[in-house]
Amino acid sequence: MKFIVWLIRVLVFVLLLVLALSNTQPATLNFLAGYAWSAPLILIGLAFFVVGLVAGLVSSLPAMLRLRMENGRLKRELRVAREAPVVVEQPPMPPLI
Repeated sequence: MKFIVWLIRVLVFVLLLVLALSNTQPATLNFLAGYAWSAPLILIGLAFFVVGLVAGLVSSLPAMLRLRMENGRLKRELRVAREAPVVVEQPPMPPLI
């Protein structure tokens, strides 16, 4: 199964490499206020991929930090619970008649 997964990964990498090498023609990206950026098309695509990756990581950072804090709190509670002595409560005695 691992061989098939690696084979698919290699095929996707080769496909993307061929796509990148076939899209080297220059492209112009026009911004507001008359700014323009001329670069190979694959470089512009890569730049937008990296910006999207960074935006996704930054947006997931608060949730990740919150989960790490909760994980630490739960580990402390578990440690305290394990160190506390176990008190076995005896069931009440039946009434004597």
